Amino acid sequence: MGGRGGAGGGERYEGLVRAVRAGDLTADEAAEELLAAMTDRELLGLLDGDLPARALPSIPRRIRTAPVVAAAVPRVGFPGFAFADGPRGVVVGASTCFPVTMGRAATWDQDLEQRVGEAIGLETRAQGGDYSPAVCVNLLRHPGWGRAQECYGEDPVLTARMGVALTRGLRPHVMACVKHFALNSIEDARFEVDVRVSQHDLHEVYLPHFKAVVQAGAESVMSAYNAVNGRWLDVHGELLTDVLRDEWGFTGFVTSDWVFGTHDALESLRAGLDVEMPLRLRRARALPAAVRDGRLPKDLVLRSARRIVRTVVAHHAARPPEAPSPDVVAGPEHRALARRVAARSMVLLQNEPVGERPLLPLPAGLRRVAMIGRLAAEGNLGDHGSSRVRPPSECPPLQGLREALPEAEVVHETEHDAAVAAALEAEVAVVVVGMDHDDEGESVVTAGVDIGVLGSASTLPPLHWLLSALARLAARFVRGGDRRSLRLRPEDERLVAAVAAANPRTVVVLIGGSAILTEAWRHRVPALLHAWYPGMEGGRALAEVLLGVEEPAGRLPFAVPLDAAHLPPFDPGARTAAYDRWWGQRRLDRDGHAAAFPLGFGLGWAACEFRLEEHSLSADGGTARVRVRNPGARRTSAVAQVYAADASARRPVAQLLGFARVDVDPGQEAVVDVPLDAGPTLQRDPATRTWSPRPGDWRVVAAPHSPSGFADGAPLRRG
Repeated sequence: MGGRGGAGGGERYEGLVRAVRAGDLTADEAAEELLAAMTDRELLGLLDGDLPARALPSIPRRIRTAPVVAAAVPRVGFPGFAFADGPRGVVVGASTCFPVTMGRAATWDQDLEQRVGEAIGLETRAQGGDYSPAVCVNLLRHPGWGRAQECYGEDPVLTARMGVALTRGLRPHVMACVKHFALNSIEDARFEVDVRVSQHDLHEVYLPHFKAVVQAGAESVMSAYNAVNGRWLDVHGELLTDVLRDEWGFTGFVTSDWVFGTHDALESLRAGLDVEMPLRLRRARALPAAVRDGRLPKDLVLRSARRIVRTVVAHHAARPPEAPSPDVVAGPEHRALARRVAARSMVLLQNEPVGERPLLPLPAGLRRVAMIGRLAAEGNLGDHGSSRVRPPSECPPLQGLREALPEAEVVHETEHDAAVAAALEAEVAVVVVGMDHDDEGESVVTAGVDIGVLGSASTLPPLHWLLSALARLAARFVRGGDRRSLRLRPEDERLVAAVAAANPRTVVVLIGGSAILTEAWRHRVPALLHAWYPGMEGGRALAEVLLGVEEPAGRLPFAVPLDAAHLPPFDPGARTAAYDRWWGQRRLDRDGHAAAFPLGFGLGWAACEFRLEEHSLSADGGTARVRVRNPGARRTSAVAQVYAADASARRPVAQLLGFARVDVDPGQEAVVDVPLDAGPTLQRDPATRTWSPRPGDWRVVAAPHSPSGFADGAPLRRG
């Protein structure tokens, strides 16, 4: 902490932090003392990154070698904050790589997600960071979104609960930042798309999960690149101030998304954006002159400066004084956690009998297994953008299965004819297909960027035209970004069909960050497992699931449609996009389309039965008591899910209210209390900002996944 300040200043800062920790000063009082000691130039320096503009080309290298510091004032010892991404593990150094966020959402396990947050927080601080923007809670409006893997799925309640869990895990060690505020769910056009949305839909479905994370104590919010209703997010005073601060009570600081996330230096400050990240760009050029000519009053500078300094001081006073040992980074405990999370995330979508029993788990004593597909031998940890983690080792599926079956011959083939021949001779064929960073992910080079952020020279017509043309050209050749198809590559579909025809004992393992349509071939294979991007221990976790050492305990955090036409329109190059409340399972329900696999679906080793015994719900939430019965022969981990719908609607639309995991022994019952969220049953009055019950004949059911009917549901009891 003191190492980023001057010698004397660092000691002064440490003394203030100790005083706050001891209760002799408040964080506000310590912040005022620091701010009073700063010059006007130093105060302005708090409001943008600490890297010079010329450092732009080196950002990819910098973010993986050390945390990026912003808002430091060395003369007075203020260390600023040290930013280290990311959502599936720390991007600095050789850190633990967990399954991607979407995979962890599939665990439907808040306690497990909090443990992941604790691990990421410890590894961030051990490597010099104190600020983690790992909490990505943008909704999955369409599975074609390139960064779908970084979010918690399509449902606001699931997203809120998992985002809160990660935040609570991070906060004892680092400041938690939630992103991207708001309505960021198109990648290729993220720098230019304007999302149009009604006030009802904005507040009732696209913002509740942000609010939940903010009220769980997140210290920072990152604004998005896109615009909402005609205004860029960095200058969106309605969202950054009226909603975030005045309505929700947020007291931390807001940072921009990097480089191209600030459009106007002065207007963004007025709107509530506190820090332009991570370079000295627009604000460094514009704010000093605005102070001199009176356009920028000092009170406005101090408003943001107080937020930054007070938040950092309060965090440093609350966390343990000593940093964790570097040995925690990718240490045995965190590797074991990554393996556990990977196994718990895997969703068994299909498991038909072959002979007298379901194909999975595979029987003991296997002598020859064919592992098919190019992805079988690849670690395939997810996209290669800002969330990329470089662990010290990684275990691909092929390695994991060979380790688990040391006495068996596990052959690997990728070419079509050789794969079919290997499948013919094997007892079991495991086909690993799906996506990698070339198919989906962050679009690092994207058309539509505002080149003017780089300075006045870049706005000169010839240079501006050239730079813009280069950006557009590069975007055509850089892989990743949004998906144009929700199906596998054609060659992979042909491979699956051929292997399944050659060997009836075929398991297909899907790798990817979101929904993959399988209707063209899934009825030809008995077993289908979605393994996401499962992290550095993914191959070992997969082997444990295939062999029955671990149960595939995952449940889908989104609905998989039968046809992509059943989803909302999705244009990766859109300049404008209309968002409403109809996407995913909600849209399927409204339009009367069955899902191939509904929200919350997953098989496990037993099909449990759920019965709602009692419930109560007020505007602040509630509880449901659910009885879960396991009629199977194996212990299983079930997810009790509680849904509500207006049963008077022509087609009732299921709304998830809450969920809870429970382990149930074979032939036994368990009773679990499920915390409920009233939000999906409420509506907001934009004029008064008050909430009231949504009209209708609301019914409640407990189910293993999103239900198709509510005729037998219990009337919603509002407390």
